[in-house]
Amino acid sequence: VQLQASGGGLVQAGGSLRLSCAASGRPFSSHVMGWFRQAPGKEREFVALIRWGGGSTYYADSAKGRFTISRDKSENTVYLQMNSLKPEDTAVYYCAQGRRYGSMWNEYDYWGQGTQVTVSS
Repeated sequence: VQLQASGGGLVQAGGSLRLSCAASGRPFSSHVMGWFRQAPGKEREFVALIRWGGGSTYYADSAKGRFTISRDKSENTVYLQMNSLKPEDTAVYYCAQGRRYGSMWNEYDYWGQGTQVTVSS
């Protein structure tokens, strides 16, 4: 499985970005697709996840109300729509695929290369 993340960039506080993560193959219905982020000097942290089949979602508190995770089954792609961005959202964002519905990075088997998101104040 290969995951290709894209869509990062530089945006002002209050702005929006949409990240994409294209999978090389179709995930199974039971698979979970997640987004994580890692800021310099900090540990990788969970942002959001979606179950590929049923579409159930789960968000970190920091993402609730501002970020939306979705998937396009026809394109084998997961999206992270990020609105009302804050400087503290600045990080490298990674997509991942796993088999467990969880928020721990070590529950995921495959990772994309990461895309940089920078939010200026």
